[in-house]
Amino acid sequence: MDYLNGFILDPRHHDLLSILKGFRNGVVYGAKVRFPHALVMTILFKTGSVESKAKGIFRATKQHAQNLGTFAAIYKTLMIVQRRFNGNKEASIHPFIAGIIGGYYVFGENNSINQQIILYLFSRVVLALVKVPVKRQVVDAPQHTYPVFAAVVWGLVMWLFRHETDTVQPSLRASMEYIYRDSDTWSSLKTLLWHNK
Repeated sequence: MDYLNGFILDPRHHDLLSILKGFRNGVVYGAKVRFPHALVMTILFKTGSVESKAKGIFRATKQHAQNLGTFAAIYKTLMIVQRRFNGNKEASIHPFIAGIIGGYYVFGENNSINQQIILYLFSRVVLALVKVPVKRQVVDAPQHTYPVFAAVVWGLVMWLFRHETDTVQPSLRASMEYIYRDSDTWSSLKTLLWHNK
């Protein structure tokens, strides 16, 4: 045990062990996030046998956990490699390069789990980018940045819904059809006020 503790606390092994722990933490976090989500969504919306539902929950949990763990390992490995090639200094561009490579390799397959993760990240990234001018105290940014962001998002989604409907994500499309298209027609007072159709 003393040998193991000595090994893991030796600074010479830090980089390798940080990759291992990054993989471990990605797997654990992915499982903690996906399992309850998959369980609830399966109970609410899936049909089929208990066995098929359990397999679906396990499959979704495994993929989410494996993807986050693999991405963490690739990212951390590439950060270490880049730093070593740069005189043991991290450059500002290093996280971007490591993220692009890991993202392409791990999340490049177009499936429902990856789509959910990418959509989650995309919304958070865009919102963070909106905050950058405020943080950097660009003139009048606090007054204009968020309203412009909100306006552009709503303008884009309404244009896409109106002219490229099939490109809009299905659940968003369904909610927009209910609010904006279904409200154009009625046949009686009942379908005007009480029932949609």
